[in-house]
Amino acid sequence: MKRFVLRLVFVLALPALLVAGWWLASDDSTDVFWPPLRTIMRTFPDVWTAERLRDDVLPSIWRLTAGYALAAVAGVAVGMVIGSYRTVRAVCEPVLEFLRAVPPPVLVPVIMLFAGIGDTMKVTVIASGCVWPILLNTVEGVRAVDPVMLETARSYGITGPSRLRHLVLRSASPQIFAGLRQALSIGIILMVISEMFAASNGIGFTIVQFQRSFAVPDMWTGILVLGLLGFLLSVVFQLVERRVLAWYHGLRASARRSP
Repeated sequence: MKRFVLRLVFVLALPALLVAGWWLASDDSTDVFWPPLRTIMRTFPDVWTAERLRDDVLPSIWRLTAGYALAAVAGVAVGMVIGSYRTVRAVCEPVLEFLRAVPPPVLVPVIMLFAGIGDTMKVTVIASGCVWPILLNTVEGVRAVDPVMLETARSYGITGPSRLRHLVLRSASPQIFAGLRQALSIGIILMVISEMFAASNGIGFTIVQFQRSFAVPDMWTGILVLGLLGFLLSVVFQLVERRVLAWYHGLRASARRSP
């Protein structure tokens, strides 16, 4: 219990200091674009009602989840193939480097031409940006599998799907989760950007509407909602990661304890 309390204090200490600093720095502000934090907090419950949460936040979460899931499935599947076969990797590497260098926001107008302006476009934009860290980390994770373990599995007749599931995927999973973590933050950014183009709802759309109508405190509340959403998704991701990679964290803890 004491350890949990200390961990909670460490987690909340920096956010509390940042909020306190923001409160003090903005307390006497008369700048219309930099309202006091107390004004933003007073505006928050009036803006983000249950109806707005249902109409704007839930669609954003759905788009983010759909795009992120598509990127995860495609990135891991393609990354496993590229990482497992040297010839495939040699053929695909130049194309991957070219596509990775193209910023996903630049593709929004192009994707709009093919996918329209509905949810399909927004999910595609999110998936197109999230897939690269997942794919590249999967490739590197597969390439880093211990050759001795691969040879041992072959000697024992462990091949095909069993080898892929129990050895390759398991060995590469720490690096795959590193890519998934990077993709999550990219997905939130692309969710907002995609909703600023020809949208009728969503957090990004709402923030732009507040900005265009000069409702500056309302706009700042939208930014706070994005920050809270990112924090909650990060917590959920950490819980899933610790459960899936419990064996990996156990091995690291044992290595630290050993002399």
